[in-house]
Amino acid sequence: MTSDTKGNDPSVIQVTNSGVDHIGQFNPFPDNQSTSISGHTIPASTVPSQPAVLQPSTEPSPKASVAAAQASLQKQQDELERKAADLERREQELQSRGAITGKENNWPPLPKFFPIKPCFYQDFSEEIPMEYQRVCKMIYYLWMFHCVTLFLNLLACLAYFTVDSAYGVDFGLSILWLILFAPCSFICWYRPVYKAFRSDSSFNFFFFFFVFFCQVVVFIIQAVGIPKWGNSGWISSFSVIGTNVPVGAIMMVVACFFTTCAVLSVILLKMVHSHYRRTGASFQKAQQEFSQGVLTNRTFQTAATSAATSAASGAFQGNN
Repeated sequence: MTSDTKGNDPSVIQVTNSGVDHIGQFNPFPDNQSTSISGHTIPASTVPSQPAVLQPSTEPSPKASVAAAQASLQKQQDELERKAADLERREQELQSRGAITGKENNWPPLPKFFPIKPCFYQDFSEEIPMEYQRVCKMIYYLWMFHCVTLFLNLLACLAYFTVDSAYGVDFGLSILWLILFAPCSFICWYRPVYKAFRSDSSFNFFFFFFVFFCQVVVFIIQAVGIPKWGNSGWISSFSVIGTNVPVGAIMMVVACFFTTCAVLSVILLKMVHSHYRRTGASFQKAQQEFSQGVLTNRTFQTAATSAATSAASGAFQGNN
């Protein structure tokens, strides 16, 4: 086919003469296919992806638990040491204050012209902490009441002896109990509890508990009043009141006094024990105080030095 023929072809003339760009109108995808594809297209996430991180376990390891326990024990030990240092400082201040002010013993309160001088220094407001002053004074009043009861017991036994000479043994024992129990009770259970409250001493607390428990037993025996034991208790008073009413009445009053001593001693023992539990005292601390007191005692040191010197001298002479 020649060029003239192609130029005369009607189809060719139609395509060349139209101003429409048929290549731009060509769509390789059908309409329904593009719609379905565009409807199900999911846009990519704009959040950057991060690598997975393994979270650590919250349970402490055995080493951490041991370290925490050691830290707790160390904290408790530091607290105890701080308290001991504070008590020692307070005691030194009291001693230095006494040395500076020249405090003298004021108990028992004896006249100045009396040949016997006071043996102890006692001041509740200065030496005893405020929370312990009440119970300490009550124990002091109990000791005074006990001494009065022992004196009345002596008078009752004397009256009993005037009625029946066979009970002279009760009068003699009542004198012995007054001479023995009055000073010994002051030294053995009142002064220890006073020093325990003054310096928070575990050793004095334990000494007081042991001796005062024995004192409670003695109060009960005295209140019972076994005949020929030197006590005007209930049994002795009931045995006398049938023959002599005035003497029996006096002995019954003394028996009431002994009973009051027994009841008050039990109450005060419980009160002191409740205060003792709040002070942080312990048996181990009492042992430590006792050992330190023995080792720092000058008499013990002198005796130990003398014993060691004698033993060394004997060994040297034996070798020669």
